[in-house]
Amino acid sequence: MKAVKTALIALALVCFTQAGRADEASDMKAIRGALGGISIGSIGSTPIPGLYEVVIGSQVVYVSADGRYVLQGELVDFKTQKSLTEERRSSIRREIVDSIDESKMIIFKPEKVKYVVTVFTDIDCGYCRKLHSQIDQYLEKGIEIRYLFFPRSGPNTPSYYKAVSVWCSDDRKKALTDAKNNRSVPDKTCDNPIDEHMQLARKLGLRGTPFALFENGQSPPGYVAPDAMLQMLEQIKAGNQ
Repeated sequence: MKAVKTALIALALVCFTQAGRADEASDMKAIRGALGGISIGSIGSTPIPGLYEVVIGSQVVYVSADGRYVLQGELVDFKTQKSLTEERRSSIRREIVDSIDESKMIIFKPEKVKYVVTVFTDIDCGYCRKLHSQIDQYLEKGIEIRYLFFPRSGPNTPSYYKAVSVWCSDDRKKALTDAKNNRSVPDKTCDNPIDEHMQLARKLGLRGTPFALFENGQSPPGYVAPDAMLQMLEQIKAGNQ
């Protein structure tokens, strides 16, 4: 008799789980239909029944099961005091940047790497130049800087062609430093990843530079001085231990 009861309970759990999955699949189908032509990256459940997470580009929104209501904002777990939305956004940003190989970056590497920061830069951006003028200070603190280009003026503009010339130079790091110091860099063309960099920037929803991205996907606002950046990185590391 005990064995029969156990089997019935197990069967009930399986049926309940399958029904739940069927309902979830139905909800997701309804959401996709309601959002029409919007390009959806993914749809997933949340801790709140009937509320789904929808990823559009690098943005996260929340949609009701019938697709009628959309919420934009932070979903915060009061118990842990953490933003579930920012955790998801960080994960998305990390996935986007991880999709490009380091061979398509210009990397300034310290003797001993403690932290890695990816920076989208525009050669003609004032704060980008300020950041690069302190590159030795970042390196002294063990911070590796990996550059990707995001000419804010768009493709086929002077800033864009400067980025191409830097990439096509024999010594990319020297050429980048020269360009950021208003020194002449010979015009060159070659196969280059600048358009790919810009596509990644659009996926991330970038509007300004410099845009720094930490290894965990978090992004500080704008330019961050070397001391302040090191402090941020150390705090993140301490929080993960």
